[in-house]
Amino acid sequence: MATVTASTPRSLPTHLLRHRAVHKILLIALAAAVLVPLANAQWASGSWPAALTVDLTKPLGSASDWIIDNRDSHPLFLYFFGYLSNAVVISVHAVYVVLLGAGWAGVTALGALVAWRVAGLRLALGTAAAFLACGLLGMWVPTMQTLALMVVAVLASVLVGALLGLAAGLSPRMDKILRPVLDTMQVMPAYAYLLPVVLVFGMGVPAAVLATVVYAAPPMARLTALGLQGADKGVLEAVESLGTTARQRLLTARIPLARKELMLGLNQTIMMALSMAVIASVIGAGGLGDRVYQALASVDVGAALAAGIPIVLLAVVLDRVTGAAGAVDDSAEDAGRAAWAYALAGAVVVAVAGRLLGRLDWPDAWTLNIAEPVNRAVDWMTAHLYSGVPVIGGTADWAAHFTTWILDPVRDGLQALPWWSVLLVVATLSWLIGTWRTALTAVLAMAAIGVLGVWTPALDTLSQVLAAVAVTLVLGFATAVAAARSDRFDRMLRPVLDVFQTMPQFVYLIPVVALFGVGRAPAAAAAVVYALPAVVRITTQGLRQVDPAAMESSHSLGATSWQQLRQVQLPLARPALLLAVNQGVVLVLAVVVIGGLVGGGALGYDTVFGLAQGDLATGLVAGAAIVCLGLMLDRVTQPTERRTGKGA
Repeated sequence: MATVTASTPRSLPTHLLRHRAVHKILLIALAAAVLVPLANAQWASGSWPAALTVDLTKPLGSASDWIIDNRDSHPLFLYFFGYLSNAVVISVHAVYVVLLGAGWAGVTALGALVAWRVAGLRLALGTAAAFLACGLLGMWVPTMQTLALMVVAVLASVLVGALLGLAAGLSPRMDKILRPVLDTMQVMPAYAYLLPVVLVFGMGVPAAVLATVVYAAPPMARLTALGLQGADKGVLEAVESLGTTARQRLLTARIPLARKELMLGLNQTIMMALSMAVIASVIGAGGLGDRVYQALASVDVGAALAAGIPIVLLAVVLDRVTGAAGAVDDSAEDAGRAAWAYALAGAVVVAVAGRLLGRLDWPDAWTLNIAEPVNRAVDWMTAHLYSGVPVIGGTADWAAHFTTWILDPVRDGLQALPWWSVLLVVATLSWLIGTWRTALTAVLAMAAIGVLGVWTPALDTLSQVLAAVAVTLVLGFATAVAAARSDRFDRMLRPVLDVFQTMPQFVYLIPVVALFGVGRAPAAAAAVVYALPAVVRITTQGLRQVDPAAMESSHSLGATSWQQLRQVQLPLARPALLLAVNQGVVLVLAVVVIGGLVGGGALGYDTVFGLAQGDLATGLVAGAAIVCLGLMLDRVTQPTERRTGKGA
């Protein structure tokens, strides 16, 4: 026993010195010892040097002026972008006319019958109730406008994503080329997609649809490639031994084997397209999103909620139907083709009957005005909950304290740091968790923000992200631990998470404006609520997937529940925890940027200002900085295991 005790101190340093992370820390410390004095001597002020800033106002302004001047005369616009824009407008209008022609009864019947064939009677009744609720709230026409936009955008997104995924799934070289592009597109906040399309297509439906396609196509591309690459090798070899061509193998083996991934890609594409279609109301998409946007602009919470509820219902229905469609096996699908025909025929009969009876439009007498009672409730909250609540204080007090005690110190601390120290911290974190390539990518992305001349507002946005992420992780990890340890709590929590996870980003602004007013704290609160479901789900799954043998072994040694959590579950679930952090950061950034609409300021405000005022230089620079910030945060928080799988 004495020998073991004596040998431990001698072996510990050797073990530490062999650890890769220790090598990285030593190299970083050596580099810092050399570079920090030089940087401090050269740039003592700490602010981003003006000599390293590139002013893009003039070239972007010139480009914007050239596009505006030549939009009606240049062949590129006349014979390419013009035709593309016209095709989008015609397609959306055609779908919208068909939906209005089917009438509320026909559309409701079609949705219910499709849900019945896919998942049964319960989902069919829920789908019918969701469509009827849209009418009862007086939002039938805006709902059909959003649905028409969605149909065209989803079809285009699926086509583009499937083609890219097909190329990546069949060609390793193309997969390597597309992977970093899709990585970057996946971490870009939705708001950043609006800027380039507005520059080319202007405000309106074409820009909204094309921005939605760019935003929603990557999930379809990724999952298509994943499904094709993961096809059963034995089946493919058996099909090849029969003398089939590459095209026959693709159509008869690869694509059928990748069916579940393709349906999951469709599900994710639909959800992202709906989220983007709502956000695109800022650039003239119309529909439900436009109602929410106009209501938020006038701080009319009742009207915003009346338009927000149909968005949530539409999201839940589409998520459930497409999710259930992915779980249907081939035999059940083949056996139900006749039932599909009967279902579609039934929907046509209902639509024709409604047309003959003159019941195409939703009756005005069947609408409920919830805006007034909601606004009265908001007024009551303003009078009673904003301030003056005994002991705990009001929501306005919470927002003010969060801003004063957390947001302001974090922002001031970041902005007080020398710019080179921020880059050093970014390099250290990204290299410790990943490789030198990811560290280089993160540093270059952060440095690009300074080069664009928006270093200070970017640090303001970063402070909001960090504060919101900290709150999200505390709440998310605590909730996930409870859900992982209690099956009953997990079952109770699941439907709540399902609803919150399907809600588009734009809708989260409604309740926070009602509770907290406008400012940076409400934007951070909306970001927390939006990111929380993903963090809880990923963490809960990681904790539940810990090897039961390890848990039983620790229990047999007399470990308490707290010791099991701290010494067994959390270490073994480390990849899931890192992935939860990564997803939390990316999702928080997406909503913090949109928070510019409710007083979030910083880069989000610059983006909103650029779109609202037609100042595309300001908007594009802010959008590019948001992309760089998202790329940096993704690289700093991306788990090594996930990155290795991506090949980054």
